[in-house]
Amino acid sequence: MSPKIKLSDDGSHTLFVPELDEHYHSTRGAVQESLYVYIERGLRAFGEARATVLEIGFGTGLNALLTAIDAIEHNRMVHYVSYEKFPLPAEIVAQLNYTHFVAPQYALLFEKIHNAPWNEQVEITPQFSLHKIQADIVQQPPIIPCNAIYYDAFAPNKQAEMWSEDVLRHVCAYLQPGGIFVTYCAQGHVRRALKAIGLQVERLPGPPGKWEMLRGRNERG
Repeated sequence: MSPKIKLSDDGSHTLFVPELDEHYHSTRGAVQESLYVYIERGLRAFGEARATVLEIGFGTGLNALLTAIDAIEHNRMVHYVSYEKFPLPAEIVAQLNYTHFVAPQYALLFEKIHNAPWNEQVEITPQFSLHKIQADIVQQPPIIPCNAIYYDAFAPNKQAEMWSEDVLRHVCAYLQPGGIFVTYCAQGHVRRALKAIGLQVERLPGPPGKWEMLRGRNERG
C-alpha cells in the first residue's frame, strides 16, 4: 500500500490509502478520535493503575503515543502490545505532526516508540513498555492476557474479515475479567458478534463525525 498524508479537521494528520479508498483515522479529527475512543472510553474506563493493552492495528503509532502520555501523566504502568501486518515506512512517520499537535515535549517519546525494534519487548519509559509485533493477528493468538483491547482495524466495508465473529472471538479470548474492548465502529453486526462471544456491550456517543462507538466488557469471572 502507498498511504498519503492528509490533514484531518482538527489539524492532525491522518493517512489515506488509495488502494482501499480508506483513511487511517476519522477525517473529522485524528487525534480527537483516538483520545476519545481509546484513551477516554478505553484505558481510563478500565481505571486500574496497571494495564496490559492489546492494539489491533499499530498504524501511525498515534494510539500508542497517547497511551504512553496518559501513563506518564497519570503514573499508570502500561504494557502495550500492538499487531501490525504492514508497518509504515520511516519517511512517512517522520512527517507526522502528532507531537507538535498534542505536546511538543513528547517528540522524543514518539521517536522512541517508532524506533523500537519489532517483535521484542522494549521499555520506552518507566511507565510504558512496548511490544510491536509484525504479524497478522488472525494467524496467531495474542501473546499474553490483556485488560484493554483497542480494535482499530480498517472499517468493515474495507476489511470485512477483521470484523467477523470468529476473528473477534479469537482476539477477545485473551481479554481478562473486567477488561474493556473499544472500537470506533458501531455497526450492528459487530455489536451482535461481541455479544455472541460473551461481552457486555454498550453503544456510546461517538467522537465528532460519528454517531456512536462500541465498548464491551468482559464480566465473566
